[in-house]
Amino acid sequence: MTDSTTTLPWLVIRQDDNGNRYRVGRYATRAEAQRIADSLDDRGHKQLYWVERLGQTPAPGSNGTVN
Repeated sequence: MTDSTTTLPWLVIRQDDNGNRYRVGRYATRAEAQRIADSLDDRGHKQLYWVERLGQTPAPGSNGTVN
């Protein structure tokens, strides 16, 4: 495990209209990651944003990949 894994364990994930998932960023705390996800979601785009902890099982209904 690298230092960045232990210090930035929270991911913001975006899923587009086609079901493709992308890692938006990594953050030190869940609260910080959630603030980013909420601010992106508030922009009104059709993409879906959520927070995952590194190593967490992918969200249900996703294709299980993060680019």
